[in-house]
Amino acid sequence: MVNGVFVGLSTIDLVYRVGEFPSPNSKVVAQSQDVFVGGPATNAAITFKHLGGNSTLVTTVGSHALANVIFDELSRFSIRLNDLNPCFNRIPAISSIAVNEAGERDIISANATRIDGISNHVDESILEDASVVLVDGHFMPACQAWAKAARARGIQVVFDGGSWKDGTEELLKSVDTAICSAYFVPPGCSTEGDVFTYLKSHGVTTTAITKGAEQICYSSNLTNGTLQIKRIHVVDTMGAGDIFHGAFCYYSALGRDVAESLAGAAKIATESCRFHGTREWMKHVSF
Repeated sequence: MVNGVFVGLSTIDLVYRVGEFPSPNSKVVAQSQDVFVGGPATNAAITFKHLGGNSTLVTTVGSHALANVIFDELSRFSIRLNDLNPCFNRIPAISSIAVNEAGERDIISANATRIDGISNHVDESILEDASVVLVDGHFMPACQAWAKAARARGIQVVFDGGSWKDGTEELLKSVDTAICSAYFVPPGCSTEGDVFTYLKSHGVTTTAITKGAEQICYSSNLTNGTLQIKRIHVVDTMGAGDIFHGAFCYYSALGRDVAESLAGAAKIATESCRFHGTREWMKHVSF
């Protein structure tokens, strides 16, 4: 069994399904309300575990009463937790998410910005059997420390590049594979080609850029190409990128090449969009 380590954000997601997004100074009655545990690293870790691997999540959960929502979810999926600040006693990061009938979403979240006292200590015992380490750039100093330690051990480091953050340039020194959204724009870059060039010049050997339902472009030392995304009826896109990253890490840890890993991840992430939320797909999608 392959082992993955996922470093970054964990949140509590309050999800409201609405007929349309509210306009300023208006009130919309939700069609439904759900609570999920989310965050890029967390959703990726749960996906990796569901597909058949062992997952360790390195994040901050803390000691607030609401943190039990996160603890329960991690326990349900048998995710090992390394808490970066177990004494953090304020409310965990909470995201408020509205999803309309087209599966589009609006998100308000404080993310990691209000959580302090983060430890940069790396538990080397967690890395001993790791096949892959994913970092999402939240809690940046911790991501840098874990990526550097993984690189020193020869473990593949995958970066979830959702957006450019302070410290990303330093983090890239320890990254092997960067999977970036169209919103990831390094300094001085204005085109997709600029992003590929920038990342290669900073030592990243494999880069893929995802653009929702549009094709994925990727480049590595061995191959370049594009991957078409299957067209489906979209119900909900929430967490699809995180699911993609977790699935990519799993297939890559199994030893599949870049193209195969991206294709497998795209299949899982696309199928997840047929269902509401970030877990329902697990009951229906075969792999």
